[in-house]
Amino acid sequence: MPTGSILVADDDAAIRTVLNQALSRAGYEVRSCGNAATLWRWVSQGDGDLVITDVVMPDENAFDLLPRIKKARPDLPVIVQDNIPLVGRSPAMQEIYRLLARLMQTDLTVMIAGESGTGKELVARALHDYGKRRTGPFVAINMAAIPRDLIESELFGHEKGSFTGATTRNTGRFEQAESGTLFLDEIGDMPMEAQTRLLRVLQQGEYTTVGGRTPIKTDVRIIAATNKDLRTLIQQGLFREDLFFRLNVVPLRLPPLRERSEDVPDLVRHFFLQAEREGLPAKQIDTAALDRLKRYRWPGNVRELENLVRRLSALYPQEIITTGIIEAELSEPVPSAGAEDGPVDATLAASVERHLNTYFAGFGEDLPPPGLYHRILRDVEYPLLSAALAAARGNQIKAAELLGLNRNTLRKKIRDLDIQVIRTSR
Repeated sequence: MPTGSILVADDDAAIRTVLNQALSRAGYEVRSCGNAATLWRWVSQGDGDLVITDVVMPDENAFDLLPRIKKARPDLPVIVQDNIPLVGRSPAMQEIYRLLARLMQTDLTVMIAGESGTGKELVARALHDYGKRRTGPFVAINMAAIPRDLIESELFGHEKGSFTGATTRNTGRFEQAESGTLFLDEIGDMPMEAQTRLLRVLQQGEYTTVGGRTPIKTDVRIIAATNKDLRTLIQQGLFREDLFFRLNVVPLRLPPLRERSEDVPDLVRHFFLQAEREGLPAKQIDTAALDRLKRYRWPGNVRELENLVRRLSALYPQEIITTGIIEAELSEPVPSAGAEDGPVDATLAASVERHLNTYFAGFGEDLPPPGLYHRILRDVEYPLLSAALAAARGNQIKAAELLGLNRNTLRKKIRDLDIQVIRTSR
């Protein structure tokens, strides 16, 4: 029977009870507490042969406590129950974890800055799910995915008859997020009129609906995110400086993937496991292929890596992903001579046909896993919509017309697929 003493620290009494019962039945002596101070006292007294601790506790977080434990008792094993949905052990990510653990115990407004695809919404969700407002709703709104003339209505709601087409009263995101968290993604795309109304909410804690007159009290935590330099927008007169300071109470910068390439192996394994749980074949990747991925610049950051791993899981029959496969995926396509002579549609169809022939040939006498039709459509949809939006300079009406989609359908797909929309002028 196992012997030894285990110290458990978690501010959730139910988790402490479950761990206590399970470990005691296994034959261990268990001591549990709900705060970091008690755990530190036990550790500094020399108690315990193993520590199991939560990340966030009322008085301190595990990322601050762990270095002290390791310094005092370097041989003491410590298991941190980190359910935060972020992956990476690089120094840059360790700093993010420490800051998140501190912020989870507060209600402060946070401004998350980072390139597209770095995981800004994941961080916002972690702050909500493990914070003081976790029992309330988490509501996200992407400013770049909503027509500028509808943003105020989306945020604050509108009354019946307040504008053409307003046939009923609609609730806004502030009302939907009451007692929870409102995530304002791509805040740099918010029009000046909406910025003024948002500033008033932050200053006074109340708002009015579009077309309404009665102030409505609000109690939400605001988390904003941007992939733009807001200080530059301020200088250009496109963003209010007073709003910036209201939102930028705690700035949090997410590093691009190229600045934390040591996290690529963990991310690859994580995404392969995700794909396997979704029914795709299990995959492994050899060391040389991993090294190639670590050297890549990742302009699309973690989202680009995730899409690549999903493609590797869905489209390649090999169990081991090799450098050759990675090189083929990362290399830029080179147009063949005379490719522009024929119709674009014919060239595109020929390219797809060649790729599919190569894909099927890789299985020899066997067939690919079931569900190929929907897998291919899913993998094609994101780059297709992104390319159409880029061609239309971020104009969603023109992009919808180009694609042959209803504008509302396109808006929903932009939200669901988390597509970055960048408006540019010709």
